[in-house]
Amino acid sequence: MDRQRMEMTNYGLLIHNHILKLRMLLNRHRHKRIDRRVRTVWVRDWIGRRSQFGFYAQLLDELRCEDTVSFKNFLRVDPTMFQEIVNRLTPRLQKKDTWYRKALPVGLKVAITLRYLATGDSYHSLMYLFRVPHNTISNLVVQVCEAIISEYAEDVINTPTEEAEWLAISQEFSDMWQFHHVLGALDGKHVAIKCPAGGGSKYYNYKGFHSIVLMGLVDANYKFKWVNVGAPGACSDAQIWNQSDLKNHIIDENMHIPKAEPLPNDDKDIPYFIVGDDAFALRSWLMKPFSRRNMTLEERVFNYRLSRSRRVVENAFGILANRFQCLLSTLKQEPNNVVSIILACVCLHNIMRIRYPGDQNILLDREDENHHLLPGAWRDETNLKDIDDVQDRNYPSKAAKQQRLYLKHYYSSPAGKVPWQERMVQ
Repeated sequence: MDRQRMEMTNYGLLIHNHILKLRMLLNRHRHKRIDRRVRTVWVRDWIGRRSQFGFYAQLLDELRCEDTVSFKNFLRVDPTMFQEIVNRLTPRLQKKDTWYRKALPVGLKVAITLRYLATGDSYHSLMYLFRVPHNTISNLVVQVCEAIISEYAEDVINTPTEEAEWLAISQEFSDMWQFHHVLGALDGKHVAIKCPAGGGSKYYNYKGFHSIVLMGLVDANYKFKWVNVGAPGACSDAQIWNQSDLKNHIIDENMHIPKAEPLPNDDKDIPYFIVGDDAFALRSWLMKPFSRRNMTLEERVFNYRLSRSRRVVENAFGILANRFQCLLSTLKQEPNNVVSIILACVCLHNIMRIRYPGDQNILLDREDENHHLLPGAWRDETNLKDIDDVQDRNYPSKAAKQQRLYLKHYYSSPAGKVPWQERMVQ
């Protein structure tokens, strides 16, 4: 009797398990049917009318023909530059039409990307402007940015590797800012991002938000000659610089930096150098200001002269962020895609500085006839956040300290002074 009961119990459990499996299969089938019902529309009707009413087909054509200033304000490049970018990127971005769908024009892809870089608008907002699905936009923005980098980066972000190229940069600093032997101004900025999955505190900076760091070396004409993008926000300027390829090449003497020469009206050989702020270690090839505590008149003069040359990197970042305001928003892409977006912005910035150097000069800091600073318009807007948290041990070398002392005396001597400098530091 007991055996019979046990067999019936086991049989009941078996039936119960079969019922559970059937229910799971029915639920899966029901979900699949629901998914199929949701995907009944291949292209929404209003998106299908893109060629009739979309911004690219209507507004941009009107602006191109009637109002080039507004076209430039809309995409941050003029019609001629826009068409050149489209022509050069077409081999990289053009897709083939299929029997059920036509490929998006390359011009439309470039226009959407430039508008995103100019404003930082959400993909959903751009979807309604250009009548392109937001998930398509999320892919094409990154594709276009990577195409811009591949097509232009080697030509427009070209770190000098020959002595003549470095000397040309140094001469520009001498002519424009009266500070000699300068090979570029160095600084870094935070670009805010959404914390990536599993990012933890890696990208969380000391200013209280998640970010990726853009570090750049800028010449006297506000062009980026070298950039380092992608370091997590928790890193300081010094950490990033100390691990950078440019610093290693300078130390290994692989960059063909000119040999030490006398400054104008002088006879002592002084090395060529980069200018930076307090975040970096003082070296013979990297000069920074004196500490602001108990400065002498000569030290204040030196800091003033150095700050005039270092101002170019602040202005370069200001122009970059003013033109491409996506950098002022919180970028929600994955870190690798954020790097592509930032590098594309830098490429486009350099293109505009090369082709149209006077285009955004109203944004730059200027000096009046008495050499008083007239702040540029970029200072009135929100700007990228500085990296001024010094974490590494930035002990200066003895040779660098002696070199800075010599420069301090030189710029207060008749050989190196300018007539207005003491008036500016009083």
